[in-house]
Amino acid sequence: MDREGMDKPLISHHLVDSDGSLAEAPSEVPKVGILGSGDFARSLATRLVGSGFSVVVGSRNPKRMAGLFPSAAQLTFQEEAVGSPEVIFVAMFREHYSTLCGLSDQLSGKILVDVSNPTEQEHLQHHESNAEYLASLFPTCAVVKAFNVISAWTLQSGPRDGNRQVPICSDQPEAKRTVLEMVRAMGFTPVDMGSLASAREVEAMPLRLFLGWKVPALLALGLFIFFYAYNFVRDVLEPYVQEGKNKFYKLPVLVVNTTLPCVAYVLLSLVYLPGVLAAALQLRRGTKYQRFPDWLDHWLQHRKQMGLLSFFCAALHAVYSLCLPLRRSHRYELVNLAIKQVLTNKSHIWNEEEVWRMEIYLSLGVLALGMLSLLAVTSLPSIANSLNWREFSFVQSTLGFVALVLSTLHTLTYGWTRAFEESRYKFFLPPTFTLTLLVPCVIILAKGLFLLPCVSRRLTKIRRGWEKDGSVRFTLPVDHTLAQKTSHV
Repeated sequence: MDREGMDKPLISHHLVDSDGSLAEAPSEVPKVGILGSGDFARSLATRLVGSGFSVVVGSRNPKRMAGLFPSAAQLTFQEEAVGSPEVIFVAMFREHYSTLCGLSDQLSGKILVDVSNPTEQEHLQHHESNAEYLASLFPTCAVVKAFNVISAWTLQSGPRDGNRQVPICSDQPEAKRTVLEMVRAMGFTPVDMGSLASAREVEAMPLRLFLGWKVPALLALGLFIFFYAYNFVRDVLEPYVQEGKNKFYKLPVLVVNTTLPCVAYVLLSLVYLPGVLAAALQLRRGTKYQRFPDWLDHWLQHRKQMGLLSFFCAALHAVYSLCLPLRRSHRYELVNLAIKQVLTNKSHIWNEEEVWRMEIYLSLGVLALGMLSLLAVTSLPSIANSLNWREFSFVQSTLGFVALVLSTLHTLTYGWTRAFEESRYKFFLPPTFTLTLLVPCVIILAKGLFLLPCVSRRLTKIRRGWEKDGSVRFTLPVDHTLAQKTSHV
């Protein structure tokens, strides 16, 4: 490629910005080629035309595709499309690259932008990326990997409705710079990923599905299955076996509604348990400079996902609870209770203790859900980025622990004295809420121990760099409370 031509910016700074704001008018409209006529090629042509480019599309059957592309784009055969543009987007699948070998002479010295993505099977099967394979077929071209993480919908609707970042990599710095300017002109944010060897990593990005969510999701599913089976045995199977009562109608709503708070409560507990274990490990080692075990390190990294899943289950529990009075079975139970009251000649069945228990139980549940909502909202990147570190830490750590305490009080109020009633142990199994209380109570007790001056002072010294049997020794400032606030790890 002519170096003088490469040194000149392909993209004029006189284009219309993606947000609709007017920039300066272009002195010369840059021409871009596209090889391919699929959905992505059509969206790419639409975006390029809207960004002020002159677009020529090469297709094997231009007449059939004429009505699918914007009218401003020129649609022609592949041989004619690669003649004048210096930048050509290859919007084709990997297996079709070889069909372009007949255009090698015409493509020589041009910039080929590979926008393809392999399937997961193809990514594992091939040891080289699609872009590297394209570069091997056309050694006289400058191959650039870009736009593979951008969907056709995002190209059409604009970057404000999708991810703005576009990873770019190439072995040719000048070609990469040219594509970087194109990305900016189209309203996206370019991210330089280095040489073309990084193309395999770039092509793996769209293959990642909910990265970091697999373990928390499996954990939540496992907890749901366990507690659902446990509640089924206690609330449905036991009455059927012992008394012959058919309670299977409880499976769709009641058993699910009993299971969801258990999952939410345990998941919330598991968000704060690794922090307790990490603090205990630091106290035992007497230093903060030793790595945590891999399992604890991974656990700490998945706390955000577990917290969001906890909020999801808690929100579902609230919705299910509001739907309980709408069930037909609930209406039948109310009618039966009223008839029984009439037959026994009871005009007033007010139970002061049960009334207060339910009032407190519901109030604590609403407060706990409110706290969880606050944690979930501040986990959103747009909200988290508007908070400084102290504010974010206060919400996620302090208010999160308050949410755990409120959830514990909510569970204790629900259980009340039921844990001590022999009739509650169906099939010799304890009530479900007693199982969920184990981990949270341990966490709350451990947090209380960490607040003791003797433990808190030592933990603060360790987190400020003090080491047992080490050379780093110092005395904390007199204002110990201030030291704790400024040394949070």
